[in-house]
Amino acid sequence: MKRSKFLASLSLILVGVVFGVVLVTGFNWVKPGFGISQIGASNPLVKADQEAQKLSDAFIKVAEAVTPTVVYIEVKTEGQSIEIPEDHDFFFKDFPFFKDLPKRPQVGSGSGVIISSNGYIVTNNHVVKDAKSISVTLNDKRKFSAELIGTDPLTDLAVIKIDASNLTPAYLGNSDNLKVGQWVLAIGNPLGLTSTVTAGIISAVGRGGLRLIQDSYGIEDFIQTDAAINPGNSGGALVDLNGAVIGINTAIASRTGFYQGYGFAIPINIVKTVAKDLIDFGKVRRGYIGVQIREVDNATAKAVGLDKTMGVIVEGLVEGGAAKDAGIEEGDIILSIDGKEVNKPNELQSYVASKHAGDKVKLKIFRNGKTFDKEITLRPRKEDESDAKPVKKKEERKIDQSLESKSYENIGLTVKNLSSTELKKYNVENGILITKVEAISPAFDAGLREGLVIVEVNRKKIDSVKEFDNEISKKKGSAILMRVRDAQGNARFVGLEIPK
Repeated sequence: MKRSKFLASLSLILVGVVFGVVLVTGFNWVKPGFGISQIGASNPLVKADQEAQKLSDAFIKVAEAVTPTVVYIEVKTEGQSIEIPEDHDFFFKDFPFFKDLPKRPQVGSGSGVIISSNGYIVTNNHVVKDAKSISVTLNDKRKFSAELIGTDPLTDLAVIKIDASNLTPAYLGNSDNLKVGQWVLAIGNPLGLTSTVTAGIISAVGRGGLRLIQDSYGIEDFIQTDAAINPGNSGGALVDLNGAVIGINTAIASRTGFYQGYGFAIPINIVKTVAKDLIDFGKVRRGYIGVQIREVDNATAKAVGLDKTMGVIVEGLVEGGAAKDAGIEEGDIILSIDGKEVNKPNELQSYVASKHAGDKVKLKIFRNGKTFDKEITLRPRKEDESDAKPVKKKEERKIDQSLESKSYENIGLTVKNLSSTELKKYNVENGILITKVEAISPAFDAGLREGLVIVEVNRKKIDSVKEFDNEISKKKGSAILMRVRDAQGNARFVGLEIPK
């Protein structure tokens, strides 16, 4: 009896011990050899800390290597003279002292990147624009006067030079291989804080349409980053974790004038081409195709018969330009250049910006359901040429007046025939006038507005509402491609889906 009670008690003790072990180990059996010596060896926090240290070390090495190649630039401009309004009751205004008061110089600052051992430095055009004097301070505090070598307003780049030797130039990388999400550092002199380093990632590539360059030939193909960029960073370096400069910082997206999340840099491959030309020739020998282009949207792709939305559409040709002489037509879709796909105007512009007049490029063109190649020799820009405009062709056409006007409720559009007076007013030889566009409609969403003239539908000239109506009826449940012009003579293509 005593023996059995003893065995029962022992059994209960053993069960308790086993159950306790299970609770302590989280319902996992204890592995042999587990001991104090293993604590930390497999701890994921330690591994994470090691990876973080590697990343930190990479940042440190890049900052140490690249910061000495970034310079502080100070620019003095003529500034403004003091003006006293004529109606201001100020008896001193007629004194010679006020009449002959000199203009007070204005001082601005920015950054630059050393690109050669003998003193060539690349920066932004807007940093040195209108400069009366330029001074450069190196990372080691040495200060030099700088000479302006050349500027390129179309890319907002400039090259200056200091009389120095044995400088360490920055390593210029390859911006064609950048990936969104890639770590980068921005190095410059924001707000007068010299040699400042900030970190972030590449938020986007090929960013255009920012209207930072107010010129129809302006090239906007920016790298977007969330690394902090502020006034004074302009002309500084955007660097990858290999220590290669992959962009020149140039602008920020801001409502306050200071950092609010995004900055923009000029890709280094464009910088290389521009800088070389400015150093060798004092100006850029850029080649041009001679086209006015726009991104293809879904309705336009459907209207021309593309399988998917891609390419850029040719809206105008420069008379005597390379494209026109090579047989490119208005309404053609450019799908690629030298095998590189282009789906935005700035993608084509930035590629051509890396070429010179006389260089040959191969365009893949889509026209009337067929794809073919065209080789074009780039030509220099004529300084007196304005935006590409369509070439007028005089042609006698018979006009059908059987339908004076018509409203299309399903697309929110009303059109009418043009009178001879209106033809002169809009400076067109054919077309119909848009007299009304509903605010919530497919026509409004496509960008059509009252006062525009529709001159072509599906690449055919139209002279009357009757002709327009015939084209609409053929494309119900599909889309049409229209060409419209405004009163200033600007022309563009518009894709418009037609409901059934």
